[in-house]
Amino acid sequence: MAARRALDPDPDDPYRGQYLTPEAAERILDEPGGLDLPGTWREPGPGTGWESGSGPESEPGSGREPEPGPGPKAEPEREPWRPPAGSLLDGLVRRFGLTPLDLDLLLVAVAPDLDARFERLYGYLNDDLTRRRPTLGLALELCGLGGASPARFRLAPGAPLVDHGLVEVTEPERPPLSRVLAVPDRITAHLLGDDRPDARLAGVLDEVREDPTADPADVRRAASAATAGVGLVHLRGRGGDAEGLAAAALAAAGLGALAPDAAALARRPADVPALARVLAREARLTGSGVVLGPLTDLPGEPAERARVLASLCAALRGLPLLTHGTVGWDPAWAADTPVVLDVEAPTPERQAARWRHALDRAAGDGGPAIGDTGELARAVAAHRLDSGQLRRAADAAVRTAALDGRAVEPDDLRAAVRAQNGAGLDRLARRVEPGVGWDDLVLPPTTHRRLRELALRARHRERVLGQWGMRPGGGRGRGVVALFAGESGTGKTMSAEVVAADLGMDLYVVDLSTVVDKYIGETEKNLERIFTGASAVNAVLLFDEADAIFGKRSEVKDAHDRHANIESAYLLQRMESFDGIAVLTTNLRANLDEAFTRRLDVVADFPVPNAEQRLALWDRCLGTRLPRDDDLDLAFCADRFELAGGSIRACAVTAAYLAAESGEPLTMGQVVTAVAQEYRKLGRLVLESEFGPYLAQAAGA
Repeated sequence: MAARRALDPDPDDPYRGQYLTPEAAERILDEPGGLDLPGTWREPGPGTGWESGSGPESEPGSGREPEPGPGPKAEPEREPWRPPAGSLLDGLVRRFGLTPLDLDLLLVAVAPDLDARFERLYGYLNDDLTRRRPTLGLALELCGLGGASPARFRLAPGAPLVDHGLVEVTEPERPPLSRVLAVPDRITAHLLGDDRPDARLAGVLDEVREDPTADPADVRRAASAATAGVGLVHLRGRGGDAEGLAAAALAAAGLGALAPDAAALARRPADVPALARVLAREARLTGSGVVLGPLTDLPGEPAERARVLASLCAALRGLPLLTHGTVGWDPAWAADTPVVLDVEAPTPERQAARWRHALDRAAGDGGPAIGDTGELARAVAAHRLDSGQLRRAADAAVRTAALDGRAVEPDDLRAAVRAQNGAGLDRLARRVEPGVGWDDLVLPPTTHRRLRELALRARHRERVLGQWGMRPGGGRGRGVVALFAGESGTGKTMSAEVVAADLGMDLYVVDLSTVVDKYIGETEKNLERIFTGASAVNAVLLFDEADAIFGKRSEVKDAHDRHANIESAYLLQRMESFDGIAVLTTNLRANLDEAFTRRLDVVADFPVPNAEQRLALWDRCLGTRLPRDDDLDLAFCADRFELAGGSIRACAVTAAYLAAESGEPLTMGQVVTAVAQEYRKLGRLVLESEFGPYLAQAAGA
C-alpha cells in the first residue's frame, strides 16, 4: 500500500478508479512491463524501430514507433513487422493464414489478457472505464485505420480471425464499431506456452500411438496423401493397424496427432458441429492432424452418421484428416472424395515386432521378463487388433505376470486379448469363455483332423487370403466358415469351444430366438448386426442348429416362401463377405442349402461314438476327483449303453449327485440308475439286453 501511495500523485482522490486523466494514462505507458509473449520479442537496438514496454502502439505487429499517447504518428512506409521464425506467433501466422493486419488486431485484442495495464488504457481510450476491452473501432484506430476502412471486414464472419475462433466479436446488439473484441482463453494460454487441449475436448480426445513396425512405403504414401490437397485420407482396415499407420504418417510429416473418440462423438451428435470447430482450431494451434475412427463407432443410423461426418469433414477441410475403419467410404459423408488406402494385415514377423514393442514398453525397466515374443505372437495370431487394443492387452498381460513374479506366458496374452472384446455382441449372442482343450475331446481321427484344419485356417487366414491373395471364390471376405454335422450330444458345441480356446478367443453362441423374427426383413437385420459385431471382435461365432436359418430354398408358392428364399439368398451373400470365424452346427446336414455348403471352408462329421470312444468318454466325464467304488464297471457301460457324449456327461453328473447324497464312493448301481433316468429322458426302453444283471435296479430308478 505504501509503495502504491508513493507512486500516486493524488492517493486520496475520492473519485479514484472512476476516471483516468491524460497524465495518468502517460504514467501507465511509462510503467515497466509489456506483453512478453514467449519467443516473440527481438533484442532492441539500432534500426529495430521500437522499444519494449512503451504501450499498445509499440507491440510487435503494429510496425510503428512508440508513442507517448494514444494517437498514431505519421511516419514513412516500411515493411510490416513479422514475428521471429519458429515463434508461437509465427506458428499462428502460418497455420491460420494471418496477414500482418490480422496479427496486429489479434495482439490489440489479447493485450488486456496478458497485461492488466491495458484494461485501464482501453477504458480511457473507449471513454468508458467499464469497457476494459478494445472495441472493433478502437482496434482499427490503434492500427492506424478508420472505421470506414475495408480492414474492418478482417473481423467479419468468414475472415480468418473470426472463422478460426482466434477472436470473438461480442455484444452483437451494439453498432459494429462499438462491439467488443475478446480472445478465447485457449488462444491466450497457447500464446503463453500452454499446450493443454481446449477444455471442451475433455472426454473426446483419445490417445493414439504410431505403429513402430508400419511399412515405410505405406507411411510415405499416407503422409503424402494427408499433406496434399484437402488432406482427406481414408484408411480401410484389411486386418492391419490403420490407426497406428495414421499416427505414423502424421509423425513422418512432422505433425502431431489428435484422435477424437468416435464412440464419444456418437453419444453427443448434437454437439459435433461445435466440437468440430474446436477440434479444427486445436489442430491448427498445435500443428497436428486428426485421426478419426473406427467409423463404425459413429452413429449407426446412416443419415445421422452422414451428418456427423459431414460436420467434421467441413470443419477440418484443409487439415490432414485420416479416417479409418473396415467399411468403405460413402460419398454422402463429405463434399470431398478422400484418397483411399488399404491397410493390409502385418506379416507374422511384423506382428511379432509389434508385440515386442508393446510388451517392452509395458514392462519398462523393472517389469517381468517377456520371453519369446515370437511364441507369444503365435498364440494370438488369429486376432485382429488395432494399436490401442494391442497396447492395452500387452499392459494387462505384463501386470498379470508381474503379480505372480514370472515371465509373460501365452495364456496371459490370450486372456488379455479376449478382454479387449466389447460387450456389443453380448446382446445378440451368449458369450462362452472356453474352459476345455484338445485333450478333452474324444473323436474319430478324421474329425479331429478337420478341427485342427479349422484352427490352422483361422490362424493363417491373413497370410493366405490377404498377402497371397488365395481367395476361394470371387469377392469373398477373409472369414473362415465351418460346418459341424452330427446327432445331438456328439460334441459339436464342445469342439467349437476347443477351437476357440486354441485360438485364444471367446465363443459366442447365437440365440436363434433373438434372430428369427416373424416380421419381414427383421431376421436379416438381426443377422447383419450379429455378423457386423462378430467382425469387430476377436471371437468364434457359433450358429447352433443352423439349418433353422440356413435351410434349403423352396419352390415359391406364396409370399412366405418368397421372403424365406430372400432370407436364404441374403445369408449366402453375407457369409461370402464375412471376415470373422463362424461355426455352424446341424443335426441334419441334408437340410442345408447346397449353395451354402459349397461355400464352407471346413466340414466335420461327428458320428455317434463307438464302444472304445464311449469308454474314454465315461472315464473323462467322471474325472479323477470323484471317488470310485471297486464294483464300478465302465467297460460294461461303454459296451452296453450306446449313448452320445452329451448323454454320457449327463449320466456322470446325475451319478455324482447320487454319490454325494450317499456319502460313499461312486458305485455301479448309482451309474445304472443315472443311465436309466437318461434313457427315460430320451424316450428309450430299458431292456434286459442292455442292462443285463442290473435290469431290476434300472427298473426301479
